[in-house]
Amino acid sequence: MNSATRAGRRTGRAVTAAAGTAALLLLTATGAHAEGRGDIRVVSTKVNGGADVTVGVSGRVTFPIAVTVKDDSGVKKLTHVSTFNRSNLYGFFGWTGTTCSKKSSTTSVCTATMSADARWIAASDDIDTNRVAGLWTVNVTAAANDRDYRIADGVATYRVKRAATLTTAVAPARVARGAKVTVTGKLARADWETRTHRGFAGQTVKLQFRKVGAAHYSTVKAVRTGGSGRLTTKVTVTSAGSWRWYFPGTTTTARVVSAGDTVALR
Repeated sequence: MNSATRAGRRTGRAVTAAAGTAALLLLTATGAHAEGRGDIRVVSTKVNGGADVTVGVSGRVTFPIAVTVKDDSGVKKLTHVSTFNRSNLYGFFGWTGTTCSKKSSTTSVCTATMSADARWIAASDDIDTNRVAGLWTVNVTAAANDRDYRIADGVATYRVKRAATLTTAVAPARVARGAKVTVTGKLARADWETRTHRGFAGQTVKLQFRKVGAAHYSTVKAVRTGGSGRLTTKVTVTSAGSWRWYFPGTTTTARVVSAGDTVALR
């Protein structure tokens, strides 16, 4: 089986959503392995600079996959790049191009650009697309100047997460020292199927306070979200300052911090 056939085996189908839009891919993994011809090797791979990839409900998300490749004759190019969820084998990022930077006579860093438009994510599969959030993997095929090639599957893993939103409101806004205020808010996350934000229930969110003049927020208590992602709690005010909610994220949902809401003393 030649390299083109093997590389093609990893792509089940491509759905073109609109002219000028990168194909949305339903990808099939072949498991972590490397095969090919000659001494070419994929040395390392870094996705998005080591950060998670967060996807919301609008706009285009673009991120790099930097692949370091080595061959005695020098590196020519990447001929295939794909990425998809490691568990259910679905993915919606299209490979839109690659640039290679020569680091020595034998080694180059080839950076592939991956992209997806949130408007077309739901059309990329036949399941609830929200299930595609989580741990993803990367497959690449690299070519050398002497026609060596390497098919390398599972060269990196990273997380694709649903974007989250978080709000804070404090009432009343001015109280006497020692009085109580009510802090409310709502945690929601991107629903890729409906392109809306839906309340995220049953999550632990930290309530934080920053005293006037202080440089940092400190955690006061933890509160769990209700059925619609709502948050509410009462706290005693001992000084003027700003209150906010902090959600550390999950394996499938991004970290988010709300804007602060201030309370003054009277």
